[in-house]
Amino acid sequence: QVQLVDSGGGLVQAGGSLRLSCLASGQVVSINTVDWYRQAPGNQRELVAALARDGTTAYAESVKGRFTISRDNARKTVYLEMNSLKPEDTAVYHCNVEVLMDTIGSTWNGWGQGTQVTVSS
Repeated sequence: QVQLVDSGGGLVQAGGSLRLSCLASGQVVSINTVDWYRQAPGNQRELVAALARDGTTAYAESVKGRFTISRDNARKTVYLEMNSLKPEDTAVYHCNVEVLMDTIGSTWNGWGQGTQVTVSS
């Protein structure tokens, strides 16, 4: 069993910064891949950042240069560092993580519950 808990969202002024965290707990050995999505009211879910198993990263054009995705296997936590925030970044942010489980050769993929980011102008 694996649980993902998102945290770190909140209210911030334009130009400010937040760091979102997603803690993986349970039968987790390491984190394989990470994706951060966001969804604003009335919009479809948008992929904003991705971290592949080999460490390569990719970002949506709208956040490139401002957001950084990372993982810390020692803490079993993934992060999304968000800088120079804009009002259009306002959304609920979810992590989607694939982890290596205790059972050899077993992986698990799931979603965090989401954390609200609100950027005021």
